[in-house]
Amino acid sequence: MSQEPMSSDISSDDKLWAMLGYLIPLIAIVVLFMEDKKNRPYVKFNAVQSIAATVVLTIISTITLGCGSILFFAMLWWAYQAYQGQDVKIPMISDFIRNQGWA
Repeated sequence: MSQEPMSSDISSDDKLWAMLGYLIPLIAIVVLFMEDKKNRPYVKFNAVQSIAATVVLTIISTITLGCGSILFFAMLWWAYQAYQGQDVKIPMISDFIRNQGWA
């Protein structure tokens, strides 16, 4: 099932930064401090979502004594989706971020 892009004004630079945020969560944090990047809705949403997903996956991995770390492979799929310019939907996390107004 193909997902539609969030908006038509997503540049290739936006896609790259969004993808890197999922692959290297530290980059997602850095993006939120960069004025030109945090003002781009696609980049900001994916950066915030990447940070939230990393926190949730780390908690799951800790609770399951490392067995849940296999879930971090999902970050590769989300990075691919972000690079394609698709709306990355992570169950519960995406809606939570939007409802809180974080992105």
